[in-house]
Parts: sequence; structure tokens; C-alpha cells
Amino acid sequence: MRKGIKTLMVLGRLSWLAFLVVLVADFFADLPMAWGWTAIGLALGARFLAVRLAAAGPSRPPEEPVEVDPPVAGRWTALNSPASKIPSHGTRIYGQAYAIDIVADPQDRTRPPFAWLWPLVRRNSAFPAFGEPLLACADATVVRVSDRQRDHLSRNSLPALLYLFFEGAFRDLAAPAGVVGNHVVLDLGDGTFAVYAHLRRGSAAVRAGDRVRAGQHIADCGNSGNSTEPHLHFQLMDGPDPDTARAVPFTWRAVGVPANGETFSVPAPDDRVEEGRPYRA
Repeated sequence: MRKGIKTLMVLGRLSWLAFLVVLVADFFADLPMAWGWTAIGLALGARFLAVRLAAAGPSRPPEEPVEVDPPVAGRWTALNSPASKIPSHGTRIYGQAYAIDIVADPQDRTRPPFAWLWPLVRRNSAFPAFGEPLLACADATVVRVSDRQRDHLSRNSLPALLYLFFEGAFRDLAAPAGVVGNHVVLDLGDGTFAVYAHLRRGSAAVRAGDRVRAGQHIADCGNSGNSTEPHLHFQLMDGPDPDTARAVPFTWRAVGVPANGETFSVPAPDDRVEEGRPYRA
């Protein structure tokens, strides 16, 4: 089944690429646009079938979330949380039905608010999440590391957000890596994999094949991929490839799953003296 899903996802991207080729070539030659519309139809149909095929397969029930450690330390706020809606990001593709976004929200520093018109963009250094260390959520094996994509400027104004939607369509052509940006995938065992997305360029502190311990620094928070501002996108799934994996629900030890807008605090790994210590702010 996973092979069939992967084939459909690749077919969908190739069909979108074919449409773009026809669109550009039409400026230089009188090509029938029927070829372009056929390519769009194939792209949409392949994506639809891939999503339906993934949904038809067995998956863990949401009543059985996997408990892991929080992937950060300090004070953070949740966005796009599965505690508020499922699928949390409005889609089930890339195994992200139960994904969560979190932004650093320290008491001594203000996170820049969303701007309707100005400033159009901000530098990443303006956001407290940028460069914050990300921690292994469990003892695990590193199966995938990517940290060569650039960290772009913020997209947290209305004009920039509209541009992000347009840009995202092209990022999707580059497979999941274009959407998640720099990322690390951990094999937690028992068929569960954790994804850390939108990491800072060049910040990976681990390599594929490494064994890591819970609380170990693995990378830094960044703003790569399809991202509005520096933040961590975290999710669990049942395979290492987001193209074919299904979402797995999670809960963070002593935190749970914070809802949209909910702030929580996590002590540094050395300060987590006992399981069950309250982390919530």
C-alpha cells in the first residue's frame, strides 16, 4: 500500500510540473492547452487517490496517543494544535493530522505580532524561537537529517502570507522536504517516528544512524520550508516517509497536548527530576 501511495504522490508532482512546462512553452509555441488541463486533472486525481488510499489503511486510534517528552525547554505557546481541531493543519497529507506548531514565548522578550500591511517581513533574529535548542523526545535512532535549506524572512504579514500560499505550491513540487524544510526524523521504536520540521540551516547536531537519548540536543529551531516565522512543527507518524506515513497521536509527558494559544513551560532536561512534574504554565 505504501508503495502505491508513494507512486501516486510522485505522479501528482510530475503532473504539476508538466502543467508548468506546458504553460511556459505556450509563450513560445502554439500548444493546445488541453495538455495543460489534462496534467492538472492528473495531479488532482493522483493526490486525491493517495489521500484516500492512506486513509483506508489501518492506523492507531486517537484514544491511544504515544507519550513522549516535550521536544523543547522553556516557555512556549501552541499553534495549530490537534487539541483544538483534527486535522490540526487542515489536511492529513504528510502524516500531519495530529501535528502541532509551537513558538517560543519567554516572559522577558516579546514575540512580534502579525502585521496586516507593515512591516512586510522581519528578520528571524526578531523572533525568540529562532536558534532555540530542540531536544530528542525519547531514546531513539536518527533515520533522516536535512539542514541545507536557507532560513527565509518571516511571512507574518498579510501580503507575505499570500505570497507564502503561492510559494507553497512550488515547494510541494520538491516533495515533502520542500514543505517541512530542514528536518530530523527519529525512529522511536514500535513503528513510531517523530518529525522535527523547519529547523535552522546548519544546526543539526546529529547524523543518520546516531542513537540519541531523551533530552539530547539534536538541532535548533529555524524558519526553513513552508513556514511563516521561526517555530517548531512536531508530529508523530507510523513511517519515516511523510509521503506515505499516517499520523500518530501524541501526548507530551506532564504537559499533555496544549491547545491553540495555550502557553506551557518545560524545565531544562537536567531539571526534570521526576516523571509527572507539572510543566504547564
